[in-house]
Order: sequence, then structure tokens, then C-alpha cells
Amino acid sequence: MKKLLTAFVGSVALAATPMAMSAEATKELKMAYDADPVTLDIHEQLSGGMLQLSHMTFDPLLRWTRDLGFEARLAESWERVDDKTMRFKLREGVKFHSGNELTAKDVKFTFDRLKQSPDYKAIFKPFTGINIIDDYTFELVTGEPYPLLLNTATYIFPLDSEFYSGETADGKDKSAIIKHGNSYASEHLSGTGPYVVTARQQGVRVEFERFDDYWDTESPGNVGKIVLTPIKENATRVSALLSGGVDFVAPVPPNDLDRIKRDRNAELVTMSGTRIILFHMNQERVEAFRNPKVRQAIAYAINQEGIAAKIMKGFATPAAQMSPEGYQGYNANLTPRFDVAKAQELMKDAGYEDGFTITMMAPNNRYVNDDKIAQAVAAMLARINIKVDLKTLPKAQYWPEYDNRAADMMMIGWHADTEDSANFFEFLTFCPDADTGAGQYNAGNYCNPEIDALVDKANVETDLDKRAAILQEVEQRLYDDAAFVPLHWQDLAWAAQKNVRIEPVLNVMNFPYLGDLVVE
Repeated sequence: MKKLLTAFVGSVALAATPMAMSAEATKELKMAYDADPVTLDIHEQLSGGMLQLSHMTFDPLLRWTRDLGFEARLAESWERVDDKTMRFKLREGVKFHSGNELTAKDVKFTFDRLKQSPDYKAIFKPFTGINIIDDYTFELVTGEPYPLLLNTATYIFPLDSEFYSGETADGKDKSAIIKHGNSYASEHLSGTGPYVVTARQQGVRVEFERFDDYWDTESPGNVGKIVLTPIKENATRVSALLSGGVDFVAPVPPNDLDRIKRDRNAELVTMSGTRIILFHMNQERVEAFRNPKVRQAIAYAINQEGIAAKIMKGFATPAAQMSPEGYQGYNANLTPRFDVAKAQELMKDAGYEDGFTITMMAPNNRYVNDDKIAQAVAAMLARINIKVDLKTLPKAQYWPEYDNRAADMMMIGWHADTEDSANFFEFLTFCPDADTGAGQYNAGNYCNPEIDALVDKANVETDLDKRAAILQEVEQRLYDDAAFVPLHWQDLAWAAQKNVRIEPVLNVMNFPYLGDLVVE
């Protein structure tokens, strides 16, 4: 057994004692993302970055396949008991990084914690409980027939209940979830995943080493060590790949796609994305935003196709709704409605011909060209006399401001965690409810109980055709009401050295299964 690495100033104890690296996993991968995980507590924040970390250091009960099917992971099998109950059988002999064995009690501990998480409790709202049958068998129970039970189960990454229980030396609860704060779980980690975090300095570097007791002995992965370096600047990140300084980068900005294609030592992989980029208009901060004509004017003032073509260099699909094509809620009748004259007419009709001033915030290292997109939107709003005081922030500083609803218009990107349209609405347009977690990321404070009721109806409808019709009606009503400002679905791009076989581990959800990565 070897001790944790503590080579960096500010590093913290991250797990118990990881096992030595396996003989087969001898390759090292140097990886650069645009940002590093903001915490080690996978329940503190629901985001793409945290899900990427989850798949590296934990394992889900089941995970998505490339064709959006399900693949058994820690749950080796499952069966429907009745229309509200699904029974799961866990793999036996799975070890956590601490050496503790995975049992159903860990799943229950995790389930209870997810129900308490501000970011996750809305996802798990349909679930009424979990029944432990024996050490390796449990049942997930919903209050009503629920068509997305297995979808949701992909976000149950069992935590080591013994590791996260009890109190720290200074009397703090080890299981506590503290948003943007220092907690035991935000600085310590024990999962069942392929990698152990051995050193971490926020914003500088994270080191991972292969867990020698990893249960998936059939995984082809041969990477024994991963060094993740956050590189915010797109050009610098791509240059690091092309110079050989790193082996794998994400995301690849549109401006650099051709640059990578021309390099004989690099491989580029692209996919159509399902992450919607949008702006919320805060109706509690700005009285004018309560007027649907003003919101519609803003919708008409924004040129989604221009942003996709000029700023995203064609590497995005202009959007007029949240649901991407292929999702049940996708409404083919909805198209972008750019028309400045119409926007000006609506402002006049609403009594705001002379306009007003607002604040706007956006991240500058979370989404592709996020700061440039925000600048373009601000310029477009000026054409209808809405003056914008724009502030962009690094991801780590942006999210606390977003949670505090610190500006009148705020940008967010959202990938439906259940690969389903209802997830967009539950988090982004539902009437905000701190108790249930509904509208957790609804920074516009938009509220339409009738639309919410339609989504609730869809969530207990197991006839998929009927369900699709309901969700498409939801998209239509949100469009008519200009509930938010959709921009585009962000395409995905990754790049690596030729000997790094990234294509098999990538997916449209954008959480690479790096435990299966092969370096030749």
C-alpha cells in the first residue's frame, strides 16, 4: 500500500490508501479540459464536469450506451416487480477505494443523500423510497408509474457509506452537502471507479491513478495515471495538444477544428450535441420581463443563426426550443424568429420603446465561446434600446453568482441528465420551489403552473406517443410565452494524439468513459 501523493501546496487528503497500479495499466495520459472539477463531492453540483469526475472515480448502477440504451455496471441485473417498483441485483465483491465492500446499504445511503441534494432532489422527486432485500438486492420505488426510472438510475453512483459517515476531528458531519463550501466530501473521495484521486490543487492540477482493485477486470483500459490540467484559453489548450504537451483535450473550439484536422499527429472526433445554451430573464429583478411582449421582443431581437454561423463557425445548431431533435418533446414546428422590426414593434406595444438598462452575466470558460456569445447578445439587444451591463466570470466564480441570481439575464447550458425533455423543464422553467428542488436552475423565476402540470402529466404517462404529444405542447407554450431565450445546441468536439483511442469512449452526453481508454 502506498500513501497519498501530497506534492502540491494546498493538496488535501482525498481517500484512504489506494492500491498500487496494476501491471497492465502502464500508460500515462496528460489531459487538458477547459476547467477542473470545482469539488470532489459529486452531489454538490449537477454539471457536466461533475459527471465526468463521477465516471472516473465512481461507477453508476447502469450507464448509457452510444445508442442511448443501458449497460449494466454496479447493478448486474434489474427487473420490474410492478408498475412502481424496480428490483436491482448488485455485483458481489466490488471494493471501494477505502477497501470497504459495496453492499445495498451503500446504495441506500447514496439514495437518501441524493434526495437531500439541492441539485439532485428534483430528479429523484418521483421516488418514494428504497427497499433493501438483502446485502446485494434492493428495490427503487416510485409514487406513480414512472417511465424514466432506469434513466434516473444512471445517476446513482454508490458512495462508500462507512467512509462518508460519522464526524470529522473537528466535529463536522462527514455526509454533509455544502454548496460552494468546504465539507468533508468536497475534499475526500472513496468510490468504486477506475481511478483514485491522489493529488489535487484547485485550478492547477488533478492527478488520478488506476485503482488496482477495480472490479471491471474486462475493461480494455490500460491507462495507469491521468494528469488533468485545466487550460481555460482555447488556443493555448489546442496548442498544448499539437506541441505534444498533452495527449487529450476538450472541448475543441470551432476556430481550431481545421487546425487539428491538418495536423497528422492529432485525431479529431465530433458529434452533434444535445446541450442547449440559453439566457434566462429574471422577472423578479426586472419588471419589464414580466410582460410577455417584452420577452417576445427579446426573442425576436436575437439572431440564433448568426451566432451559430459567425461565432460558432457552424459548430452549433440554432435553437428555438430546449428539446433537440430525437427527444420526445422536440417540436418540428418551432423555428428561430429573428426579426428586428418585429422586436421593435413589440417593445413599442409594451410601452418600452425607449428601452431600459439591465445587467447580464455569463461564464467565460464553461461553454464554447460563451463570453463571445454573451457579447453578441448584448449588442443585439441594443438594437431594441435594451442597454446591457455585461460581466463574464470564470466557471468557479460564475456558479455562486448564478445560484444567487446576481444579474437580470444569466446564461446557462443544460444537457438533460435523463436524456429526456422533461428534465429541461423541471430544472429550467418550473416554478422555483426550494423544498422540492423544482426550478433549481430557473434563473428567470418564470412560473406557469399550467405548463408545470402538463410536464407532471407526462412524467406518469407510459404510452410514449401520448407522452411525446404532451411534451411537444409544452415546448409550444414556452415558445409562445418566450419563457427564456434559446440560442443553440452546442456540438461536441474532442481531440487527442493519434495513439490515444478516444473515439470508443466518447458519447453525446459528454462524459468520456476514461476507465476504458486505450493508449497504443
